[in-house]
Amino acid sequence: FPQVLSIVEFKGNAVGQKYQCILVDPVKHSVLDILPSRSQAHLTSYFREIPKRERYRVEFFVCDMWKPYTELAQTFFPNATIVIDKYHFIRQVTWAIENVRKRVQKTMPASLRKYYKRSRKLILTRYQKLEGEAKQSCDIMLLYNDDLRKAHFLKERFYEICQNPKYSEQRTDFWSWIHEAESSGIPEFEKCACTYRHWVKEILNAFKYSHITNGPTEGFNNKIKVLKRSSYGIKNFEHFRTRILMVTN
Repeated sequence: FPQVLSIVEFKGNAVGQKYQCILVDPVKHSVLDILPSRSQAHLTSYFREIPKRERYRVEFFVCDMWKPYTELAQTFFPNATIVIDKYHFIRQVTWAIENVRKRVQKTMPASLRKYYKRSRKLILTRYQKLEGEAKQSCDIMLLYNDDLRKAHFLKERFYEICQNPKYSEQRTDFWSWIHEAESSGIPEFEKCACTYRHWVKEILNAFKYSHITNGPTEGFNNKIKVLKRSSYGIKNFEHFRTRILMVTN
């Protein structure tokens, strides 16, 4: 095993399992192995077969926000710092503001509801990237509802925190953001803040070690999707695994 180990599931639909797992060295951009199941029982059996000296040399374990992964990391990689990939916790804010928009839309007249749905990218896009008419349209959309306007502010503030290169400031601002979201009165962001509290240690690790991400792993997942599509699905796991390793290495 490398010093940095990344694990992500993908939808393979092989050997009667909906999800399979990919193990990656994100530093060297190489696939280590493909596993037939993401179940805790299977992963436990797999990692137990790896010698301790191999497992104990792993310094960083990168995963998404799925509790069995972190539990396995704590058991089999006790020397590793657990890092939640940025994509998986940032999208919690994206989901929150999208759900606010959908909730507010239900109270609108039909014509306005269609407009907000068509123009949702204006609310999701970073405000500073909008220009001219697009920025004006976004401003008008946010004037319609206090919750939507406050949600947009929380979204923008969170993205600013993520882009701050100073970890000490990120840590302080992240806790402030959680408190603000919890007291916002917006159910969608209160839920998001609750999730962040649950994963705060691993998310702060992602800020602190910002150079370590699951980016290469997600890239391999895209190649797997293309492989599945061109093969019209592969039910035999060993054939599937072999083809993935051939395509990705």
